[in-house]
Amino acid sequence: MERIPILQMGEFLIVSIQVDMHDRLAMALQDDLTNRITETQAHGVLIDISCLEIVDSFIGRILGNIAKMSQILDAQTVVVGMQPAVAITLVELGLSLTGIRTALNVEKGMALLRASLKATAGGNADGYTRV
Repeated sequence: MERIPILQMGEFLIVSIQVDMHDRLAMALQDDLTNRITETQAHGVLIDISCLEIVDSFIGRILGNIAKMSQILDAQTVVVGMQPAVAITLVELGLSLTGIRTALNVEKGMALLRASLKATAGGNADGYTRV
């Protein structure tokens, strides 16, 4: 069965979806990702969907579920690279993607994850701990 690769970079996992998502592949990604979060004790997940031209309600729900499961496992989720047509479709379908933070690209998404990690570790986005 086809799988989407999950890369580890420090405390973060990176998923770059380079193929059309179908339901079985989305479910496999959800299972694989939650297992990898547990195995690696990752604190952040970055999902790059820049190659996805279509996101239906099922895939949107899976992304939301991944974010919720990741949060329960102590990892923040950021989705990057959303095409304008995908954003429009998600809004039209009424999917709010609760719990998912978004960024325009991978660089901004990683910055968001790093800032989130610093904030939860007692610091803040500029790296200094307030007393």
